[in-house]
Amino acid sequence: MSTPSHALPDAAAIASAAQRLLAGELVAFPTETVYGLGADAENPQAVARIYAAKGRPSNHPVIVHLAPQADLGYWASHVPEQAQRLIDAFWPGPLTLILPRAPHVGAAVSGGQDSIGLRCPSHPVAQALLRAFAAGKPGGHGGLAAPSANKFGQVSPTHAEHVRGEFPQEVAQGMPVLDGGPAQVGIESTIIDLSRLGQGVGPVLLRPGHVTPAQVEAVLGVAVGMPDAAAPRASGTLKAHYAPHTPLELVPPQRLAEAVSGHGLPTGRVAVVAFGAAPAALDARVGWHQVPDDPGRYAQALYAMLRTLDGGGYARILVQEPPGGDAWRAVNDRIGRAAAAFSLDTGGLPGT
Repeated sequence: MSTPSHALPDAAAIASAAQRLLAGELVAFPTETVYGLGADAENPQAVARIYAAKGRPSNHPVIVHLAPQADLGYWASHVPEQAQRLIDAFWPGPLTLILPRAPHVGAAVSGGQDSIGLRCPSHPVAQALLRAFAAGKPGGHGGLAAPSANKFGQVSPTHAEHVRGEFPQEVAQGMPVLDGGPAQVGIESTIIDLSRLGQGVGPVLLRPGHVTPAQVEAVLGVAVGMPDAAAPRASGTLKAHYAPHTPLELVPPQRLAEAVSGHGLPTGRVAVVAFGAAPAALDARVGWHQVPDDPGRYAQALYAMLRTLDGGGYARILVQEPPGGDAWRAVNDRIGRAAAAFSLDTGGLPGT
């Protein structure tokens, strides 16, 4: 992951933020995926502040972020060989591993489950903050519980100003927002469950992300399964998630053509998100937004685009369905969950 060109917070800002975290306060900080809302993972009151600020259900687990070279054995009761292979291949980076939770680590971060999600981010600001925070903890064992820094179920932030707009009250009360520039990946980490290997359940993909199942399979030499009814709950896996306030609808290309011609166009101004350039004859009510046809660049631009469209006065956002396949799985996951947040029984295109 490349280092951001943005002017990063200095050592004094990092030290001050770490002291706030040690005191049980919240700090928003950048990672390579999205901005996180961080608190001391071992302080139940601090973790509760995350849930309260986000409006997050208490049974929805959060991911614990660790500095490079952190002792995973402190956080997990067992670190299987498969986990170490994935760590060697993808950490620091956008991969979260679900492992059996060590008994002394409180259940607040796991939504009451006996598993825990662990990740080592690659962003230099996140790493500096994690090191400074861990240095102030007994034995240097410091981890930050840090879901995305947005209200629960809404679009994740990829710029510091997104966080400030999402939590104006907390910022006014002194919550630091460390500005690390735009997120390089732009969507949340891949989540792989390894907590049930002892039960004969192989690696399971709980949430797709920048690290693909094929990449994980290449490292482990076994297929990555899909969740069953007994799979752990994990961040960002509810049916409706990542949603803007403006109703969003996924539209196949042929139906998109109907919309831009004005036939069956929903009432009011409509934003169209499509891969191609705008047609010459475009209905005056349509705002056309062309997106990259590369899944990595699409993911990087996605959340900032949705936030911009949300503030554009549109009545509806129509998104051209992305391609299928492994490379587009994470993008399709986020767009699909965003669309699922809205009932499209009325007001959509004919046949919706």
